[in-house]
Amino acid sequence: MKGAIASLAALSLILSGCGGGGSTSAGNSGGIGSPTVSPVTPVPEASLNFAVPAAESLSVADVQKIMAQAVGEAKARGLPSVIAVTDRVGNVLGVFRMNGAKATLVTSRLVPDGTLNTPPIDAQGLEVPAAMGAISKAVTGAYLSSGGNAFSTRTASQIVQQHFPPAPTTPGLESGPLFGVQFSQLPCSDLSARFGPAGAGALIGPKRSPLGLAADAGGFPLYKNGVVVGGVGVMGDGDYAFDPNTLDVDNDAEEFIALAAIQGFAPPVEILADRITADGTSLRFSDAQIGGLSPLQTSFAAASVDGALVPVIGYSAGAIIPGAAYGSEASGIRASTAAEFANRDAFILTDGAGANRFPIRAATDAAAVAQPLSAGEVRALLEEAFTVMSRARAQIRRPLDSRAQVSISVVDTYGTALGVVRSPDAPIFGTDVSLQKARTAAFFSNAVAGAQLQSDPDGDVAAFVQRVRDFLKDPLALTGLKAFTDRANGNLSRPYFPDGEVGRPNGPFSRPIADFNPFATGLQVQLIAANLIQHAQFVAGASATDTPQACTNVPAAPGGQRRLANGIQIFPGSVPIYRNGVLIGGIGVSGDGIDQDDMISFLGANNAGIRLGSGLGNAPKDKRADTILVDLGNASVRLRYVNCPFAPFLDTAAQNVCEEL
Repeated sequence: MKGAIASLAALSLILSGCGGGGSTSAGNSGGIGSPTVSPVTPVPEASLNFAVPAAESLSVADVQKIMAQAVGEAKARGLPSVIAVTDRVGNVLGVFRMNGAKATLVTSRLVPDGTLNTPPIDAQGLEVPAAMGAISKAVTGAYLSSGGNAFSTRTASQIVQQHFPPAPTTPGLESGPLFGVQFSQLPCSDLSARFGPAGAGALIGPKRSPLGLAADAGGFPLYKNGVVVGGVGVMGDGDYAFDPNTLDVDNDAEEFIALAAIQGFAPPVEILADRITADGTSLRFSDAQIGGLSPLQTSFAAASVDGALVPVIGYSAGAIIPGAAYGSEASGIRASTAAEFANRDAFILTDGAGANRFPIRAATDAAAVAQPLSAGEVRALLEEAFTVMSRARAQIRRPLDSRAQVSISVVDTYGTALGVVRSPDAPIFGTDVSLQKARTAAFFSNAVAGAQLQSDPDGDVAAFVQRVRDFLKDPLALTGLKAFTDRANGNLSRPYFPDGEVGRPNGPFSRPIADFNPFATGLQVQLIAANLIQHAQFVAGASATDTPQACTNVPAAPGGQRRLANGIQIFPGSVPIYRNGVLIGGIGVSGDGIDQDDMISFLGANNAGIRLGSGLGNAPKDKRADTILVDLGNASVRLRYVNCPFAPFLDTAAQNVCEEL
């Protein structure tokens, strides 16, 4: 492990030395009139619009079989590997290390032209324990999947790169729809649970992922009787990277090993990523095919000759444990009670002993906000957003015309979570991401945003403030004069501005295209890079101190809350919340298409405001980021605020539902 420790220390020195789908865009073209719509009819309390996933889970014998099948394929291919299995909420059920498997991996340093970035920046070139990659791949397969969609780490690779779909022939296309999602589920997240001693609450999720979400092939979801129950990840070649070309078919040994692992636990064919499109492009599930597998080895006793179960600091004690059944109290995610949330479809996060981890509460920022959010207002925001979701047509779920399923978070201006709810089968990744999105919108719309970033000691975080002010030609940018959604912030976080247009400059929160890869996205990574390194040193055994549960080192708000305690997110699905023109919080949504996420947050805030009549709602039009025109010399480009999908609802033919608001 000495190589890993040395590489992490070197990167620490480098860091310390550094100075959507639809086309409707609310407010995007200017000249929009006053609101004319009425609040939607709330879903009756007794209504159940969503089926609850069956209580399935992985047994010890299941995990043994999955590992044995992976080991057999790895042995046949001559690639000793590390194999990790998790349940749906991210508990590591076991890690198996084959004899001779590489002890470490290195995060890719490739830039778009195929050369190496020298020196590495952001999270490139990290040498860390290989188990961190295997676990991250397993978590990715489990977290991105649901009863309506099965996504792999290859799917993730396709949707996080600078062009979608990524290929040598696609320059000029916009970035992937989930650009930036790889830096969620972070080991420093204050939402994600951590591995601990056996006992009450030990299995609650969502658990953190050691490297966020993975874009390296070799991670798949696991299913039993059509129900997603976990994920498997394989790390063998030491190269933790991504696929820059979806036009060819890769012969990836790690992917074949993982494919062998899921035999008997494969997703239903009809929900594979291949059956789902985004912006007219079919997604990818796997380049490996069953016909290319060696004869399956299913005996764990036989596999044990070729390796052993190993402990991983912070994740596994070195034995196989059974998985938690998603939806049970033990899993940390269960159906809400009537007292917790009115709509009987709603699920909440629990502590494993019956208590809601994020109960609806009043805002904590009375020292900064004259009329902060009340508990009743938070409840109305969550209920109205949940109602919009219940009516919305899903993009990423099968069968067609399924209802969207997402997670919804509301925060105050300090970033305190005031309530988190989700639908029964929403993908797990959206829980942490919805909170990231809510906090990002509230933070970048706040008068203290620029000053907080300038006070962050990590890397060159502070330098991004001047970059955005120079780019926008506005010395007062990030002082609360404009309202920023995640879509607007994402516009400024792309390696081309406008997004995808080759030859244009990079957005001021991004890296130039010559430096960009999915491990080097700019401000997003710089905010959390030190935490990621600290955690990697902890897992490697080089440090007794793990990263704190507070991503980023922006100054704490009064009371100690970090406004960006689980990092920022840079793809759409959030709006800041205002009262009579004054910022009072943010709402974030994640789990379906990005336009659906935008619509649910935007209409949720709008409808809650109409319902309450308390001045609460979306930002005034003249404060929204889509009033900002960026001068590019030979063109002026307007930022976007939100985009809402075509044919958005299942119960009406209404179009342009976000216009005029």
